[in-house]
Amino acid sequence: MTFDPNAAAQPGSGIFGLPHSVNDARVVLLPVPFDATTSYAKGAARGPAAILEASKQVDLFDIETGKPYEQGIAMVEYPKQVAEGLARWNRDAARLAQPIIDAAGAASTPRLKKALGQVNDLCGKVNSLVYLNAATLIRDGKLVATLGGDHATPYGAIQAHAEAFPKLGVLHIDAHADLRRAYEGFTWSHASVMFNVLENLPIQRLVQVGVRDFCEEEYELITGSKGRVITHFDPHLAAAKLHGVHWQQLCAYIIRDLPGDVYVSFDIDGLDPALCPHTGTPVPGGLCFHEANALLRSVVESGRRIVGFDLNEVAPGPDGSEWDANVGARLLYKMIGWALLSWEKKRK
Repeated sequence: MTFDPNAAAQPGSGIFGLPHSVNDARVVLLPVPFDATTSYAKGAARGPAAILEASKQVDLFDIETGKPYEQGIAMVEYPKQVAEGLARWNRDAARLAQPIIDAAGAASTPRLKKALGQVNDLCGKVNSLVYLNAATLIRDGKLVATLGGDHATPYGAIQAHAEAFPKLGVLHIDAHADLRRAYEGFTWSHASVMFNVLENLPIQRLVQVGVRDFCEEEYELITGSKGRVITHFDPHLAAAKLHGVHWQQLCAYIIRDLPGDVYVSFDIDGLDPALCPHTGTPVPGGLCFHEANALLRSVVESGRRIVGFDLNEVAPGPDGSEWDANVGARLLYKMIGWALLSWEKKRK
């Protein structure tokens, strides 16, 4: 049957209602339904499935980016054994982590210390799984995007992109700096992902946008990084807008420190929490949808290339609310569209 991009998504269709397989898709989405170290409200593990479902309501023609679907978009379906194993790792790690989280990270007893080690090992297994899948897809010429899960989940994908694209820069949109060292004792905490990226991976620069919730230790790391970390704090951006600085000017200011190849790491809580009320750690403030989109557009219009990206912390409501996934699916389609355009622009 001929695919009709103007028709409703067909039963059994893939992401965005598309018929593509991983083999024939240019863009491949790697779902990571894992949120074991989430310290406030869980639910992000259900994000990839919720986005998949919500994506089938997204119209495929985009007034800004055209027809991203034409290049093929597919989501990885793990073999049954892998999918069941990942789900088991999440259940086991979450169960082991909860007493440590309840103790505010004070793993002072032998039982809690053992549990902490087990959680770190399980998170390490997730990192390895994501890394191996992402690295293989990149070698196959795919544009790879990771769908979390909590914000710890894309670490393996960032590792794979850093190896494939030397002098990589990371554009990090988030309410949080994620620069804590082993938060609550968890080496691979969602609050530590960018600390681990800086500590372990050869990225050239980390540029953060929307950060408004961070500790003093993280602030000291930023200010002492000698320019390797540049953080555009949300209160400063808001003050500039209140004084009449246009968002487009701020976008140009934000992206000026990024190298030619950019990996975008997007925690949905970087947006105004009205757009993601069920995310794990919502914080007042943040970007509106159009500001986030304009920032991505600015990266592309500057001639930089988006070589990979992730979207994390999208959590459906406990009452079945689809709003968070609806926003996430539409943001994801924008990210795909801008990333594809950045490659086309680079080739010209």
